[in-house]
Amino acid sequence: MQRLLVTGGAGFIGANFVHHVVAHTDAEVTVLDKLTYAASREALDGLPDHRVRLVVGDVADEGVVDPLVAAHDTVVHFAAESHNDNSLDDPAPFVRTNLVGTFTILEAARRHDARLHHVSTDEVYGDLDLDDPKRFTEDTPYRPSSPYSATKAGSDHLVRAWVRSFGLRATISNCSNNYGPWQHVEKFIPRQVTNVLDGARPRVYGDGRNVRDWIHADDHSSAVLAILERGRIGETYLVGADGERTNLEVVRAILRHLGREEDDIELVADRAGHDRRYAIESAKLRAELGWRPRFEDFEAGLADTIEWYVAHEPWWRPHKAATEAAYAAKGQ
Repeated sequence: MQRLLVTGGAGFIGANFVHHVVAHTDAEVTVLDKLTYAASREALDGLPDHRVRLVVGDVADEGVVDPLVAAHDTVVHFAAESHNDNSLDDPAPFVRTNLVGTFTILEAARRHDARLHHVSTDEVYGDLDLDDPKRFTEDTPYRPSSPYSATKAGSDHLVRAWVRSFGLRATISNCSNNYGPWQHVEKFIPRQVTNVLDGARPRVYGDGRNVRDWIHADDHSSAVLAILERGRIGETYLVGADGERTNLEVVRAILRHLGREEDDIELVADRAGHDRRYAIESAKLRAELGWRPRFEDFEAGLADTIEWYVAHEPWWRPHKAATEAAYAAKGQ
C-alpha cells in the first residue's frame, strides 16, 4: 500500500482516516471528493503536501475515477451520501453516489487490478429490539429501512458480486455510529454539542430511547487500516467499540460535561422509520486482526470531541443557522 486513493477523503470519517494513514504509514494519499456541503477542505489542512493531494470530482464520474484508480495500488471507498433525514427528503443523490458511485469504483478497480476496501454501515441490518440481547454479526441478514441504508446495502452486494464474479481483491467493513472531529453539525452529537454551546436545549427524536453503538472516528480509522494490512480478501468485518448508549444518555453526558442540568432536553417529533437499536459484535475483527479501540471509554472520547467543537467554533459556526432552520421546518 504505497499509493492510496481515498474516496470521500474530505468528509468526516474519510478525513480522519487520511490523518491516521499519514501518522501511521508511509503511503502517499490522493483524496477524491466532490466537496459537497458535508465535506471540508479544512479537514485536510496541515497534512504534508508531498504525501497528500486533493482531487475535486464525483465518484460516479468514470472519466475522473478511472485514471485515478489506474495510478494507485489501493482504493478505500468512503464516499457516500449518509444523512438519513436527507435521504427521506430526496433519495436521488443517495442512489447516484452510493450505488452508481460504487459501481464506477468497482469497474475501475477491476480494470486496473487495484486492492479495494469498501466502507459501509451497520444500518444495512435494520434494527434490533431494545430488549434483544443479540448484536449484529457478519451473518446478520440485511434489512435496511431508509433510502440511505438501502443504497448502502446495495453497494455492499455489488462489492460481493464483483469479488465472486470477477475475482476483485476487496474487503468490506460495516461500522457503528461514528463521532469525533470534523463531523457536520447536522449529525446527532455535533448538533447537540453546538446547541448546548449556543445556550439552547438539545432536541431529541421521539422518546429518546433509541440506542446507537458509538465509536470514535480514529478507532474506525485504525480498524480500516488493520483490514487493509491483514484482512482476508472477500471478507466482511464489523467494526464497533462496545459503545451502546441511548440518545438520552448521550445528550445527558454532553449536558454534564458543559455544566448544564441533565434533563434540560426537548423531545421532538420522531423521524419516519427511525431504527430503535444498533449493536455491533466486533469479535471477528478483534480475534483475527488483533484490533482494539483506543477510546474504549465512550465518555472519554465524547469529552475529547466536545472540547474539539469548543475550540473549533469558526469551522462549524457558518453551517449552524442553516442546519437548525432545516430541522425547524420539519418541526425537529
